[in-house]
Parts: sequence; C-alpha cells; structure tokens
Amino acid sequence: MRLHAEWDTYRRRTAEQREAEKARAAEKLVTNLLPVIDDFERTIDYAANNGEAGLLDGVKAVHSKLVNTLTSGGVEVIDPKGDAFDALEAQAVATVDDASVPDETVAEVYQKGYKMGAKVLRPAMVTVTTGGPKREKKPDQEQEQVPSV
Repeated sequence: MRLHAEWDTYRRRTAEQREAEKARAAEKLVTNLLPVIDDFERTIDYAANNGEAGLLDGVKAVHSKLVNTLTSGGVEVIDPKGDAFDALEAQAVATVDDASVPDETVAEVYQKGYKMGAKVLRPAMVTVTTGGPKREKKPDQEQEQVPSV
C-alpha cells in the first residue's frame, strides 16, 4: 500500500515538474522574441515618419502576426500610459512635472512591457508625472495599522 502511495506521489511530482519546465521554456522563447518586436516597432515608426508606405504596410502586417501569435500563447502587453504607476509592471526611467494629472501617473511609455500569466517577462519603461494632486489610495492599498507596543 505504501509503495503504491509513493508511486502516485512520484508520478504527480514528475508531471508537475514537466509542466513547470514547459512554462519556463515558453517564457524563455517569448523573452528572446521581445527585442524582435521592439525592432519591428522602431521600423514602423521610421517608415511612418519617412514616407515609406510600402515598407510600412509589410512591416505592420508581420508585426501584427507576431504579436497575435504571442497573445494567443498567453502573452499580455503592458502599456500603462495614463494609468497609475505600478512598480511591479513598470520601471520609471524619468519623471515629468504635470500638475494637471494625479501624482505618479504614467505620462509616456518608452518601451512596452510583457507578461505571461502572473509573471512579468519585461517591465514597461515609462515616464511618471510628479507635482499633481496626490492619488487617493484604494482600501486594499492602505497599509495595515500596526498596534504600538
């Protein structure tokens, strides 16, 4: 009886390890493809600014296919422009004074971020506003009150 239970535990553990390895392999592949997507986006910007309509159409089509393939595989784009800054999904590379929007609002995204499931593969690189009104904290964001001893 004990041997049977140990065998079941072994089978379950090896199945979990195989699934975890598949997830790591997929994450590595996606991480390696992110610079290619960045290059496509820079090429699209260049072609749009320099009147290269034919090139622009072709590159946009390939870029769209690649992004759709990654999205169907569970990859999500992190593009937080206009949202509250979230240090878990974005990296602030600069700040800009703007009193018209709440403090710590993402003003510009220099490089999109990507995540797969709950794991952030690459945080977005952003500019964050300062000098505006303080952002109201949501109830789940408020720090717990620690009783004094």
